[in-house]
Amino acid sequence: MGSKESCCFTGHRILPAGELPALRAALRREISNLAEAGVGRFLAGGARGFDMLAAQEVLWLREERYALELVLVLPCPEQADRWNARERQAYREMVQEADEVIYVSEVYTPDCMFRRNRKLVEESGSCICYLNRERGGTAYTVKYAEKLGLSIVNLAVPRPNSAAQEKTLFI
Repeated sequence: MGSKESCCFTGHRILPAGELPALRAALRREISNLAEAGVGRFLAGGARGFDMLAAQEVLWLREERYALELVLVLPCPEQADRWNARERQAYREMVQEADEVIYVSEVYTPDCMFRRNRKLVEESGSCICYLNRERGGTAYTVKYAEKLGLSIVNLAVPRPNSAAQEKTLFI
């Protein structure tokens, strides 16, 4: 298991638009609670949606109140190349403001996302997630975190028919 002073984030790229204010508040509360308990290093994978939202909250809390470190564990340098201009700009700003950027691969490979997710968990003692589906990268990452004994907080409320209520999150 990774450091007890580190926490990783994992979550879906698509989030319910109506939940964003409450999700931001919940992230801020959980990050603050961990900071008060001595966690100072937060790791995010840089993906659209929950990853970027969580990273932005770490940066906001770092600016406002706590001595926090944001570490981006990214799959490859071209992660955001196919995103729209607004998303790429938000991504560049996040990378510039991070305290450390780690690439698990120099170029895109079929397993670079998988390796990124494992590294996030292996470097951490706790995990804040947004998980409301049983399959996919987020589900795998949370299961891996459970297997390694990380403390996990899930900020999602599972809902039937949630796909119909979701919308792409642009941060």
